[in-house]
This record gives sequence, structure tokens and C-alpha cells, in this order.
Amino acid sequence: MFRFTTLRIVQLFSLLAVLMGLFASASAAGSSEGPVRQMWQLLDYVAVDYAGAVQDGAVVSQAEYDEMREFSARALNQAAALPVDKHRPQIMSAVDALNTAVLDKAPAGRVAALARNAKQLLLAAHPIEVAPRRAPDLKVGRTLYMAQCASCHGALGDGNGPLGRTLEPKPIAFTDGERARSRSLMALYQVVTQGVEGTSMPSFAQMSEAERWALAFYVGTLSYDVKAAERGAAAFAGEPSVRAALPDLTAITTATEAELAEKLPPSVARDALAYARVHPDIASVASAGIGLARKNLQLSLSAALKGERDTATKLALSAYLDGFEPLEAALETRNKQLLVDAERVMQLYRGAVAAGELKAAAEHAEALDAIFVQVEAELAQGGSDFATSFVGALTILLREGVEALLIVAAMIAFLKKSERPQALRYVHAGWVAALAAGLLTWFIATRVVNISGASREVTEGVSSLFAAVVLLSVGLWMHQKSRAGQWQAYLRHQLSEAMTKSSAWALFALAFIAVYREVFETVLFFSALAADGNGSALLGGLATGVVLLAAIAAIVLRTSARMPIGKFFAFSSVLVAVLVVVLVGKGVAGLQEAGWMSATPVQGLRLPVFGVYPTIQTYAAQGLVLLTALIGFGYNLLKARSLQQPQRI
Repeated sequence: MFRFTTLRIVQLFSLLAVLMGLFASASAAGSSEGPVRQMWQLLDYVAVDYAGAVQDGAVVSQAEYDEMREFSARALNQAAALPVDKHRPQIMSAVDALNTAVLDKAPAGRVAALARNAKQLLLAAHPIEVAPRRAPDLKVGRTLYMAQCASCHGALGDGNGPLGRTLEPKPIAFTDGERARSRSLMALYQVVTQGVEGTSMPSFAQMSEAERWALAFYVGTLSYDVKAAERGAAAFAGEPSVRAALPDLTAITTATEAELAEKLPPSVARDALAYARVHPDIASVASAGIGLARKNLQLSLSAALKGERDTATKLALSAYLDGFEPLEAALETRNKQLLVDAERVMQLYRGAVAAGELKAAAEHAEALDAIFVQVEAELAQGGSDFATSFVGALTILLREGVEALLIVAAMIAFLKKSERPQALRYVHAGWVAALAAGLLTWFIATRVVNISGASREVTEGVSSLFAAVVLLSVGLWMHQKSRAGQWQAYLRHQLSEAMTKSSAWALFALAFIAVYREVFETVLFFSALAADGNGSALLGGLATGVVLLAAIAAIVLRTSARMPIGKFFAFSSVLVAVLVVVLVGKGVAGLQEAGWMSATPVQGLRLPVFGVYPTIQTYAAQGLVLLTALIGFGYNLLKARSLQQPQRI
């Protein structure tokens, strides 16, 4: 049984990788996005409800005014707790002005404007996703509303539910058109998700993300009637300015009637928003993602021109990872060149921002925006056909699965060759646990938190590099044992000792990491492809891929069983070295996309299946690892020859 000289470190990093894969994204959302979302909600609540507390400088509802004072003060405290950067003073100043206006009983219009300004500054400095992943189902939303909300807010949303009459403050009347004018769907989603402290409104975080969005959309329709939606349909069909004002799900979820009335006639704004909320499927998921990507790219360029490089970089990463990357799987099956162009130009843009080359950054931003427009047009042509979805699913599974399969198959073959069948259960436990962890990750990503793009890439990058380090040491060790009959002496020595628990758990860790990183990425890709429909095609591609992977595993294991052990060790060491090069390339690429490493794109070979990406950093990392492996193999050969030479007396 092989041992690592730094086994305890290996085990520690194994545990770290496991925890990162399962909980890093959740903790990131909790420690970063959570407070930002809550602060945004407080600001929005003040913007919408202040008018019901103060009129003409006088308090008309003491209970609501006390809420406004509490919420504006709490928002100010949360602004002070934001990460220290160039934007915090500006955000604090805006929130402080809002708090002062509330204390001074300023006019509702001024308070709403101050609150909106603070919200815009907050989102510009700390971008978060503001739209659902796909158009919500309002039938689901209505069912949830009647089961969870009608008892307080009333079946019609008028705030007169049987339980609501006993509550103080009173439940909101969603049919109140005046308040609804200043309320966005994102605000409703935030309230559904987090609840409202100090009121009877609870959090419904136990619902899935899709259910919360469906409920928010349904509630957002209660202030409109059927005729308004019908007039909105006609406006969408006959007036290009209406569709331009509400082009995607991001615009629909963030728009308020009051803000939309600044772009359109007030009556048209009301009708258009009514129709868009009742029929969210008019905006594709691709548009929502591209809308976020284009918006954050513009904000990034604006920050760069102001000399705010950190913010510009953060927004650029969000534009790519949160807006564009979820669409990669669908785009790859339709127009792979667009995907390659987007990756390359984004790297050029981030590099120009980091170097302070503003002219180049502006040129790259313009080119990238044009690419995003092409992507939107490509994906807006409708869902993929059956064949495209089938091939896409099959390709993804084979691409992600072969690496893990080869690593696990090599471990199994090695243990059988070493006559250590008792250790096989640790390897099997490792890959089975990885599959279970992948399902848990899918559950967390879809029902608990929204895994950010940066967290995804960091998880994949770190786990790839970790697996590469372990495999490189294993590959060099196996190559050494394949020389000069050393494997015979090794087996005689090892068969005389009982396998230690520490070395067995090292096998478990390696099997887990090798499989989990592939499952993690596969789950994300399949989730993206599922948005296009064709579920039967995806299942067909998945089933076919599983069969092919099983066939590959059987061939590898049968071939290795017939191979002499010396040749097996030699062949396996070369295979492992190749896998190390692949993993290092993918690991570096993942960290580049997450912003942890710089990326300098060059014209060159791009083979993602082999971890080859056209950047100086990935080429250099893979070249260094390959050189290390060759030096190690050369050293083993020289050492073996010296042992074979007869000793002179």
C-alpha cells in the first residue's frame, strides 16, 4: 500500500476540499450576499411604505413611522458594517441622508428618491443576482399564496384576512395601487425570503428559490386587473419602446411602475408592467442572464473610468460568472465560437482594467457587449432540438466523467494488482460519497442558496489543483516501482504489514475529490441545459453516457488485469501524469475565471477536454507540471540503471 510522506497534510486538504465543495458557496452567500440583500430590502421597504406613515410633514400612522425610523437606522448600521472599500463612505452618506430625511418627516417623494439612490449605490458596489433563473409559474404562486398568505393578507390581497385583523402593524394590502407603484418584484422576493423583522411577516426561506419567485410574481399581479394586462399585451405588440423598457427578466423583476413611468407614459407603464408580471415567459432566461451581464459590464467600465479598479474587476467577474457563464452549456451546443470569443474578450477586458489601460478596456467592453448581443440572439431562437440536447448532455457527461473514471479505475486496478482487496471498500466509499455530495450540492444550489459563479470556479479550481498535486506524487511513485523489479520488493514488504487506517483514508479522499469535482461541474451544466427543455433528450444523453462510461471502466479494468504488473505500473504512471496536466490546466482556468489569478490570453490551442486554454498562465502551469513529471521519470530511470549495474570490489 502506498504512503505519502505528508499524509496528514493530504488528509487536512481533503477535508478542506470537501467542506469547500459543500459549504463554501453557502457561507459566501450568507456572509456577503445575505447582508447586502437584507440592507437592500430595508431601503426598499422605506421607499415604498414611508408614504403611509408621513403626509405633509405630519405623522399619520405612528406605528408605521416607528417602523420607518427603525428600518432606516438599521440600514445605516448595516452600511457601517459593509466591507471597507472606496464605496462604503458614499453608501453610508446616502443612507445617512435617508435616515435624516425620515427623522425630519420629509416629503414622501424625497424619501423615496433617497432610498432608490442608496439602493443603486449598494448594488453597484455589491452586485447580486436580481432575477429568477427561468420564468416563474404563476399557478404555483397562486397555490402557495392561498396556502401561506391568504389568512393574513386576504384571498384577494386586500389585507383583510381573518388573522390579519388581529395583527399590528396590519398586513400589507397588495391591492393598494399607490404602494404597488413603488414596489418591485425583487422587493417582494426579498420579503418572502427573509421576512420583515419587527412584524408578523415570517421568512419563507424553506421554500425553493423557484417557489419564492413564483409567489413574488403572483403577489405582484394583485394590484392590477385583467383589462390592464390586456392593454399591456397590445402595447408590447405595437410599441417597440415598451419591449425596450422591459427586455428581460432582470428588467421585469427590478422595475417599479414609478420608475417605468419616467420612460413611458404613466398609463402605458402601468399596463405594460401588468402584462409582464402576468406573462413573465415573454422574457427568456437567456435574456435575463445576458441582461445582468451587460448591465454589470457597463457598471464595471464606469467604475474603471473613475479609477475604481477593485469595483470594476468585481463587476466584470459578476458580469461573466453570474450573467454569462450559466448560459455556457446551452451556447456550447449551438455556437461554440461565440463561447470562445466571450471568454477571450472578457480576459482581455479584465487584464486592461487591472493594468489601468482605460482606452483598451473601453474597446474590449464594446466588443464584449456586441458578443453578448449575439449570444442573446442565438439563444432567443428557441429551445434546442432533441438531437442537440442529447449530444450536449452526452458530451458533457463523457467529458467530465472520463477523468474521474480513469483515476478511480487506476486505483482499483492498483489495489487488485497489489493483492489488497480489503482497501477497495475505501475507494468505492469515496466515489459513492462524491455522488451523494453532488446531489447535496444540487439541492443546496437550487433550494437553499444560489451558488455564485465565483464560488463555483473556486471550488472547481482548488479541487483540481489539489487532486493534481496528489496524483503527481502517486504517478512518480508508480513509475519508480515499475523500474528494476522494485515493485516485487515493495509488494513483499507491504504484504507483511497491515494496511493503516491513515493510508486507507487517503485513498478515500483521493477518490472523493476526483469524482466530486466532476459531479459538481456536471450538475451545473445539466441544470443550465434543463432550462431549454427537452428533458427526455437530456435523460437519454445521461443514460447513454453512463453506459459508455461503464464500458470504458470495464475495458480499463480488464486490460490492466491482463497486464504484467511492471508494465501496469509504467503505463499507469504515464496515464496519471497526463491526468495531472489536464487537472492543472482546469484548476488554473477555474481560478482565473474566479478572479484569483490573472489571465493573459494568447492565440493558441484551446482544448477544454484536456485542460488546455489559450492563456500564458495555463500554458506555463501545464508546462511546469509536465517538466516536473519528465524530470521525475528521468531520475527514476537513472536510479534504476545504477541499481542494475554490478558493484565493483
